[in-house]
Parts: sequence; structure tokens; C-alpha cells
Amino acid sequence: MTETLPLQGLRVLVVEDEMMVSMLIEDMLGDLGCTVVGPASRLDEAIALANDTVLDCAVLDVNLGGQPIFPLADILRAKGAPFAFATGYGDAGLREVDRGSPVLQKPFRENDLARVLGELKAAVG
Repeated sequence: MTETLPLQGLRVLVVEDEMMVSMLIEDMLGDLGCTVVGPASRLDEAIALANDTVLDCAVLDVNLGGQPIFPLADILRAKGAPFAFATGYGDAGLREVDRGSPVLQKPFRENDLARVLGELKAAVG
């Protein structure tokens, strides 16, 4: 039986500094039919991917080894690429400009990721 996945082919930049969490997100994205861009575990690496790779949206860990992800969020916002933050702190650690952005509360499940990606995909059009 072949079913069409609603997120099939969505190119998602994954930015996560914890390898096990990154692998879990990659597996979930694969199950949902998405294409993983990256993953990136450092801010400079993530910015290079965002600038040099075609992507539809991104899932961003708010804190990369003590370095905030906000410079990348600003780049993605300027490019019109929607993104969601992944954090264990809800929106408490976000800047005012980022309030209202989708937040995946860690730990999250595949259906949570699918719901947020559906919102991001709708924003892309």
C-alpha cells in the first residue's frame, strides 16, 4: 500500500547540537517523507547551510553549546524561510521578535513534529 505523505519532499534544515537528539529528529523526518538538510551542530555550519542550500523550513535548537541560534533565525526570517524552535524551555528563552514562532517543546514526538512542519509548510505556500 502506497500512501502519499503530506510532508513528502519538504526540505528541512535541522540544527541541533546533541547528536542523539539530532539523529532522532532525522529519523522522524525520514518517516514523514521529508528531506533532511544538514544536520548542523554549530552556528557557523548552520548559517553556511542556510545560505548555500535550498530549504523549505528549519527546526532550530535554541541553544547550541551555549551559543544562541538567533543570528540564524534572523537570516531565515530575512529569506522568508519559516522555522520552529526546539527547546526544553518553551518560549521563555526566546527574544521578543521570536515570540509567536512555533516551538517544539523537548522532548517531542513525531506527531508534534508533523503538526509543526504542517504549519511551516502552510506558511511556505
